[in-house]
Amino acid sequence: WGLEGGIQVTGSHNPADYNGFKVCLGQEALHGEQIQELRRRVESGRVRSGAGATESRPVVAPYQDYLGQTLGSLTRPVSVVVDAGNGTAGPVAPLIFRRLGARVRELFCDMDGRFPNHHPDPTVSDNMRDLVRAVTESGAELGIAFDGDADRIGVVDPRGRIVWGDELLVIYGRDVLARNPGATIVSEVKCSQRLYDDLSRHGGHTIMWKAGHSLLKAKMRETGALLGGEMSGHIFFKERYFGYDDAIYAGARLLEIVARTGKTVDQLLADLPPAHTTPEIRVDCPDALKFKVAERVRDHFRAAGCDLIDVDGVRVRFAQGWGLLRASNTQPVLVMRFEAETPERLAEYQRTVEQAVAAARKELGG
Repeated sequence: WGLEGGIQVTGSHNPADYNGFKVCLGQEALHGEQIQELRRRVESGRVRSGAGATESRPVVAPYQDYLGQTLGSLTRPVSVVVDAGNGTAGPVAPLIFRRLGARVRELFCDMDGRFPNHHPDPTVSDNMRDLVRAVTESGAELGIAFDGDADRIGVVDPRGRIVWGDELLVIYGRDVLARNPGATIVSEVKCSQRLYDDLSRHGGHTIMWKAGHSLLKAKMRETGALLGGEMSGHIFFKERYFGYDDAIYAGARLLEIVARTGKTVDQLLADLPPAHTTPEIRVDCPDALKFKVAERVRDHFRAAGCDLIDVDGVRVRFAQGWGLLRASNTQPVLVMRFEAETPERLAEYQRTVEQAVAAARKELGG
């Protein structure tokens, strides 16, 4: 439509009394200090007044038509359970998937901002229980879940195992690289090393970047990346699409891959080396202290001669895995995550980083 900007009113998976704005100028989403400056301008009254006009246009039908034309039909019917969590994907995703040729069973696809069945956040295992049960009981090939505003995807394989964002990015990345050898793919510091190693083996140029979907999109624009993604289920396709996090489109691309290859999601990942990981570990830490703690821990491991990645907090590379410590951008919290080849090494690496965090907090008086 050639518009100069946009605002989306969304509370995503927050409680029903929350609303917020996503703001873009051109094709660039405001983030970080830009959002804070906008807040300060509104609070101080530094705004311009003027006259304008309004025009209402339907958006769902053109969106469905575009995806239908872009993706075409699946090469075979794929059976999928869709759990919209009573969010905005409900009235849209099943229609699009059926139009592509999928056999769809719906769960909680009527919109209800009170979220009476479960919270629409597919990164939380408890929120996926209904989908896991429906997939395993129905014999569906996969299940797809959405968050409240349908910019994050969650997936369940036919055995009922939750497939996390970095594993999905392996599937999408291999697919993109098959058509675009050497393509750049961007992901975040919380993702598995298996992701980066695998996509490099498949000929991709991988970039590990800061957590946060706006930061990731900016890095994709800077580098010309064709694909990006996060653990949280934000997936960004620039190849054949617009480079933003549309979980319905991501779901359609997954159906396309499953149909074309004749493989289920677990079969597509069968050759990925096993690893032991922790969930995201969140520890309360005051805003005034959290970044100082992360810096102190980084300096500790650097002085010890460890191999570090410090684009966002500190990711320490050990012989058989890694540990991450970063300060949350939005909450008074320190975030940790760990991965290793064995449970014993996982416990060792977690203990090593947690001891460094405790020492840093003691030194800083927090």
